[in-house]
Amino acid sequence: MDYFIPKEDRIVCQLCRHYCTLSEGQIGMCHVEQNVGGKLECLVYAHPSAVHIDPIEKKPLFHFLPQSSSFSIGTVGCNLRCPFCQNWQISQNSVIDTSITLMPHEAAQIAKERGCASISYTYNEPTVWYPYAKEIGIAGKKLGLRNVFVSSGFESPEVSEDLASWLDATNIDLKSFNAEYYKKTLKATLEGVQETLKTMVRLGIWVEVTTLIVPGHNDSEDELRAIAEFIATELGLHVPWHISAFHPDYKMTDTSATSIETMHRAYRFGKEAGLYYVYLGNVPLPSETRCPECDTQLIVRHGYRTVLFTIHDGHCPKCNRTIEGVWK
Repeated sequence: MDYFIPKEDRIVCQLCRHYCTLSEGQIGMCHVEQNVGGKLECLVYAHPSAVHIDPIEKKPLFHFLPQSSSFSIGTVGCNLRCPFCQNWQISQNSVIDTSITLMPHEAAQIAKERGCASISYTYNEPTVWYPYAKEIGIAGKKLGLRNVFVSSGFESPEVSEDLASWLDATNIDLKSFNAEYYKKTLKATLEGVQETLKTMVRLGIWVEVTTLIVPGHNDSEDELRAIAEFIATELGLHVPWHISAFHPDYKMTDTSATSIETMHRAYRFGKEAGLYYVYLGNVPLPSETRCPECDTQLIVRHGYRTVLFTIHDGHCPKCNRTIEGVWK
């Protein structure tokens, strides 16, 4: 895809659901895509702001190549304006360090050489630098690596469909179940994120969902139950739900951290909705994966470190039930 379409003397960016209409020289609300000579130019192409090797569990992905390392890369820029963003130093930044250059084939080669099983496009919203991410991903595929998106889920339908050609897994934030909050505060739409999630599942991309629980904003019983019900009925009982604790940051330093009681309450709502796999994140508690059929303990994690792993060839060792995920 070309990532844009002409519109009279302007162009319309097709990377995300904002569909920014850009005059010559104008930059989209993401801060990193610009109309240059009637074409869309990715200003952060080959200019990452963060490169690390992370455990795949940090994405978080608990059912995708567990205990493996993922070459993780991000740039500046974002198409949302979350006041609680915990990577705001780069996501809400428009300053591009062009002195740093990492071409797609170089990134893929480093990932391979460092023994990573995958490449993760993360830290900021990868949709806004999709042309760069996709070329890294294609280069990585040629080397036998998998590809992972950590996303807000506001990519355009065009990009969502295109992802099926090279993406293996994604963790998508479902930040709220309040359409007005999404629109006014986050500068996105709940419906758009829901559609992206359903599309990813339909396309066969492995999907896990994260909800950061922000006290006073998305922690009501009705909203948490609605999120759990949406995952269960529209995505599938097998889709893991990661419930993550908020800590004061960015524009919300005066908001209290999420209580452990709220976390346990959300976990209960997830299980009552029938979800097989519900996980608590950013809390000092072990995280378990249990067999939905016989309740055998299959995986135990302390933070990002796995201390017990008994899944055998994708199956429960006791009852032989298939455990949903990508295990090798």
